[in-house]
Amino acid sequence: MAEFPSKVSTRTSSPAQGVGASVSALRPDLGFVRSALGVLALLQLLCGSEKHPPIFPQVLGLLVWALIADTPYHLYPAYGWVMFVAVFLWLVTIVFFIIYLFQLHVKLYMVPWPLVLLIFFVAATVLYITAFIACAAAVDLTSLRGSRPYNQRSAASFFACLVMIAYGVSAFFSFQAWRGVGSNAATSQMAGGYS
Repeated sequence: MAEFPSKVSTRTSSPAQGVGASVSALRPDLGFVRSALGVLALLQLLCGSEKHPPIFPQVLGLLVWALIADTPYHLYPAYGWVMFVAVFLWLVTIVFFIIYLFQLHVKLYMVPWPLVLLIFFVAATVLYITAFIACAAAVDLTSLRGSRPYNQRSAASFFACLVMIAYGVSAFFSFQAWRGVGSNAATSQMAGGYS
C-alpha cells in the first residue's frame, strides 16, 4: 500500500477570481479569425458551415434590403415581404455570427448547434426563394423600365437570388456537418473545431 504524502498542497480561489474568469472568457475567438475558415469567412468567400455562420449572405442581404428601402416599397406588398425576409434573416445571421465569434456556442453545449444551423439555413433558403420570386415578379409591374426604381428593384432581385443560393450552399454544408460527413469528432474537438 502506498504511503500517504506528508505534505499536501491545497489551493482555494476567491469569488473575485471566479467572476473575472467568466468575464474574460467572453472575448473574440482570434483562433477562429486566424483559421483558414475564419479568413475565408472574413473575405466573404465561404458561405458557412457547422464551424461558423456565413458572412457572404449578410453582405448580399444588406444590399437587397438597402436597394428596396431606397424605393417607395411601402406602396407594394411584394416589396414589404422582401424587406421583411431580408432584414429578419440579416439580423438573425449576424446573431449567429456573434455567437460563434465569441464562442458562446461552446458555453451553450446543450444546444445541438449543427442541427440548429441546418434548420436555420433551410428555412432561410425557403424564405429567400419566396422573396426572390416576389421581388423579380413585381419589378415590371411596379416601375418603368430604365427608371431608377426599376434598376434598383432589378438589382435587388439579382442579389436576392445570390443570397438564396448562398443560403442553399450553407444548408448543404450544414447538412453534411450535422451528419458528420468527413469529420472525426475527436480530431475536430482537439483542433478546436477549426481546419
